[in-house]
Amino acid sequence: MRCTCRVLLSLLFCSVVLAGCSRATLVYRNLDVLVPWSLNDYLDLNRAQQDRLRERIRTHLAWHCRSQLPDLLDDLQRLQHDSSHRRLDGDQLQPYYRDIRQAIQAIAVEITPTATELLRALDDAQVRELAQALEADQREHREQYLAPPLPQQIRERAERMGERLEHWLGPLDAAQRQRVLAWSHSLGEQNARWLSNREQWQRELLDTVRQRDQADFAARIARLLQDREALLGDADRAALQHAERAALVLLADLHGMADARQREHLVQRLQQMRQDLAGLECLPASAAPARA
Repeated sequence: MRCTCRVLLSLLFCSVVLAGCSRATLVYRNLDVLVPWSLNDYLDLNRAQQDRLRERIRTHLAWHCRSQLPDLLDDLQRLQHDSSHRRLDGDQLQPYYRDIRQAIQAIAVEITPTATELLRALDDAQVRELAQALEADQREHREQYLAPPLPQQIRERAERMGERLEHWLGPLDAAQRQRVLAWSHSLGEQNARWLSNREQWQRELLDTVRQRDQADFAARIARLLQDREALLGDADRAALQHAERAALVLLADLHGMADARQREHLVQRLQQMRQDLAGLECLPASAAPARA
C-alpha cells in the first residue's frame, strides 16, 4: 500500500493504530522525516519538494493531534476496560473497527490537497521514475505473495497474522495458532484478489498522474484517496467485507481463548499506547488523560 501520496496516509495511520509499532510517539514525532525518506523509494524529490512536504506534514500532524487523537484515546480507554471486564465478540468489536475506518477516511480527506499538490508538481522524469518503481514494487509483491503455491500462501498469511497478534497477546498457544490457521484458510486465494486490486489502484494512480494537467486531476486524486472501494467490482467488494468480518471474528475468538497472562499483556499494551499518545504536547489540555 506504500506508494507516493499513500505513504503519508499509511505512515500516519500506522502511528496511531500501531498494528506492530512498539512506541507510538517515536513514529508520530518523526513523520516529517519518515515520509520524504519513504517517498524516495518511488521518487527522487528535489529539495524544494521535500521542504514543502515536510512543512505540510507538520501541519497535518498538528491537525491530527488536535482533532483526531482525543477520540483515539477514548477508544483505547474503552477497549482497555472492555478487554479487562468481559469477553468480546465480533459485534462488540464492530464499533472499534468503524472508528478505525472513520479515522482513515478523515486522514485521507485531510491529506488530499497535499497529495494533489505534490503529484501535480512532478516533472516528466519523476513520473517515469514512479512508473518504474511501481512496476518493481508489483514484481516484488507477486513474488512474495502470489508465486508460492496456495498452501504456502495460506501458511505464511497465518504466520504474519500470528506475529502481529503476539505483539498484543504474547505467545499464542497451539489452539490459538490453529484458530489463526483456520482463519487464513477461510480467506482462500485472498492474496491474488488483494494484489489484483492493489495493482489496479496503482495503474489508476499512474494514469491520473500522467494526465496531471487535466482539469479533473484533483477530483481523480481525491477519489483514489478517499473512495478506494469505488474501484472494486461487486465480487471484490463482497470478498473485502467477508475478510473484514472474518478478522473481527478471529480477534473475538482469540480474546475468548486468551488466558489471564495474555489478557494482562493486552491490557498493558493498550495502556502503554494510551500513555504514550496522552503525553504528546500537541493534545488539547482537556483531551489528555491521566497517565495512570
